[in-house]
Amino acid sequence: MRQRDAGEIDGFTLIELLIVIVVLGILAAVVIFALGGITGKSAVAACQADGATVSTAIAALEAQYPGTVLTSTGLTSTAHGGPYIQSWPNNSSHYNYSITAGATGTSGLQVQPAGGSAQAYAGPSSCASVT
Repeated sequence: MRQRDAGEIDGFTLIELLIVIVVLGILAAVVIFALGGITGKSAVAACQADGATVSTAIAALEAQYPGTVLTSTGLTSTAHGGPYIQSWPNNSSHYNYSITAGATGTSGLQVQPAGGSAQAYAGPSSCASVT
């Protein structure tokens, strides 16, 4: 103690180091909990944006070629005069989009949240169950 008080020994005591580590741990926990909800919100926003993009591409294809049965490759290939969407949205950890063809030649866009069941895409509210 006498050497430390005289300034002959530099450094921190074990207690001082433990206090700093505990304070940093508490701050890290606060930041992690504060950012936890942002990931879910960003997945919902991405789902909504992807749905709007694919819906617009489908509408453009159907407007130019009425009665066309849609497939995901038909939207990205040049079979109908050009790509209506450059790449198919892929965020399988949160949601998947797919096109279904009905028996009567009708088709539709579906969204399937991860761990959930597929449902017809009916606008941004279809992404409410994405986590």
